[in-house]
Order: sequence, then C-alpha cells, then structure tokens
Amino acid sequence: MEFIDKNLNDYAENHSQEASDVLKELHRYTYAKVLTPRMLSGHLQGRFLSFISQFIQANNILEIGTYTGYSAICLAEGLEKDGQLHTIEINKELQEQALTYFEKAQLNNKIHMHIGHALDIIPNLDCTFDLVFIDADKENYAHYYEAVLPKLRKGGVIIADNVLWSGKVLDQNQLDKDIETKALDAFNKKVHQDNRVQNLLLPVRDGLMLLIKN
Repeated sequence: MEFIDKNLNDYAENHSQEASDVLKELHRYTYAKVLTPRMLSGHLQGRFLSFISQFIQANNILEIGTYTGYSAICLAEGLEKDGQLHTIEINKELQEQALTYFEKAQLNNKIHMHIGHALDIIPNLDCTFDLVFIDADKENYAHYYEAVLPKLRKGGVIIADNVLWSGKVLDQNQLDKDIETKALDAFNKKVHQDNRVQNLLLPVRDGLMLLIKN
C-alpha cells in the first residue's frame, strides 16, 4: 500500500536533499542483487533518518536490522565527530556487502556491525544510546523495545519501521491470522499506552513510530 500519491512522493523526493553517490549505488545494487529489496529504506526515509540523527546530535546510535546497510549509512551521517553506530544483523550473508558500502561511505571507523540475534547482543553493548532504529523481525518488536529502553538516555529517540505494515494493521482478517501483523498492532498499542515514552506514528513510507524517552 502506498500512503501518498506517487507524483507527490516524487515531488517530495525532488525537493529533499539528494542522497550521496554511495547510497545511490547501494540502492541500485540492492534492487539488482538482493532478495526482497523493498526492505531497503528509500530516499525520503533515508533523509529522514539522517535528519533526525543530525538534529539530536547523536553520539551513540543502535540499529536493529542492518540489511544491506543503507539506513546505517544514513543514520551515521548525522553522528557527532567521535560518534559510533552499532548495527545488528542476523543474516551473515549480508555482512560482506554492508561492510563494503560502509567503507565506500568512509564510515567504516564509525559503524560497528554485529552478526547474531539482537536480544543476545544488546545486553552486552556497553553504551547509552541517543537514538535507536528498529527494523528487524516484526514478531520481536516489543522485545527489542524493552531491551533497548533501559540503554536509551532520557530524551533519547526510538524509531520503529513498518508499523503500518502496508495497511494490514487495519485488516481484522490479517490481525487474526498473520503473526507479524498481530505483533505490530500489539507493539503500536503497547508503546501508545506506555507512560515511559511519548509517541508519534507517522504515515511515512510503511509507517514510522517515533518515541521519546521521558
């Protein structure tokens, strides 16, 4: 499901900061060589992630779900001079390509890639994060949220991707039979009712849930 007319989306992209040549190359590579390229953050979402990272002057960022590395590069663009980004990916087959593009973007000294299950890795990260981006298996969104919240500074931001799930969160049939749709709906309701955070659900691309820790 598209949440905005394609012509309006194109207009928005044409009037937003252009992506770097490395990001354009990575976008082409992902769509040509990698399964389910729709998982890639697009131009507008990538600029949004970079904008938020710069806006909050992030020193430490955590990303759950690296995929081919597009969103990690966008997030890392906004890091402070000595800032660091930790990104976690469960699929080892994606590691080599992501690392290649981190180097091409000259961000390999700022981005640390971890391979494995995020719920095993997060407890061992000795960081207080300013920004967390969740874009991994939807069934575990609520678990990732609980794992990262204690490591997020007061006033820190969590962004969760795909929370509208192509509109399936409005489809009772999908809610009844699809585990991912059910999990995302439960996550949206959970954080909306959680007084530890402030929340805003934006209908950008496939839905972004923004959370600020109180």
